[in-house]
Amino acid sequence: MTDASIQTQANQGDAEFGDYIALLKPRVMSLVVFTALVGLVAAPVPVHPFIAFCAILFIAVGGGASGALNMWYDSDIDAVMKRTKGRPIPAGRVGRDEALALGLALSGFSCVMLALAANVFSGLFLAFTIFFYAVVYTMWLKRSTPQNIVIGGAAGAFPPMIGWAVATGGVSVESVLMFLLVFMWTPPHFWALALFMRSDYDDAGVPMLTVTHGRPATRRHILIYTAALALVAIGTAFTSIGGPLYLAVALVLNAMFLAGAVRIWRRDEAMAEADDYRVEKRFFKLSLIYTFLHFAAILVEAVLKPYGLGGW
Repeated sequence: MTDASIQTQANQGDAEFGDYIALLKPRVMSLVVFTALVGLVAAPVPVHPFIAFCAILFIAVGGGASGALNMWYDSDIDAVMKRTKGRPIPAGRVGRDEALALGLALSGFSCVMLALAANVFSGLFLAFTIFFYAVVYTMWLKRSTPQNIVIGGAAGAFPPMIGWAVATGGVSVESVLMFLLVFMWTPPHFWALALFMRSDYDDAGVPMLTVTHGRPATRRHILIYTAALALVAIGTAFTSIGGPLYLAVALVLNAMFLAGAVRIWRRDEAMAEADDYRVEKRFFKLSLIYTFLHFAAILVEAVLKPYGLGGW
């Protein structure tokens, strides 16, 4: 489907409010909002509740702007992939020009307002994050290298650092560790999906690792990244944002995640196809709650710390 045909179909359809919300990728935005909130609350500098609310709102808008720009640029491959062909642009409900205008407008608004509400550094950091996701990942890496999801995953890992920057005006070891939690989690999360959705990436011509290096290599990479992720996740427990509760959560989750990665590594395609990729799908479902539970534990530690119950 060409860009022109997509635009023509959109002009023939009637976009609803929900279609414009869908452009903002609300599921992705929810992770952005939550990790940014945890970064803000876990920071050692208190933030006025109203400023905190405004900051998280503008970070959410910035995350939505990134989603709209991504859908604008990727509308051609979204139309080919089963997982994405129902999105507003390829489905003909919203035009590409509309998506681009919305993404650009929300990008400028969110960055300027965050700088005014919190500090200039956080506003610039949000602008860099949007640029990284929309340009570095979407326009460059996604279609040019099998390391697309590895390097591009940084965009989704920046929000907790932005939240921390809202409170402190800078960066610290703790905020970098929160970044690494998301950054190292992203490849095994998406590679597990790619193992049982490979035809989508083949059809769209996206050089996902499963396409360029094959599934056995992808299974090895999942194990390697999961092992590195476990070291980061458990090590975070012994910093100022960790504590006994976080350590318990990290030990249990990473034991389960590592066990799943080992099971994936030991399988071949005949075994996977025989049970409809049951192990890979189970690992992917676990990955959906993995990051949330780690950041929830950091949040609880931060909330309990003033009462002498959180932290070490």
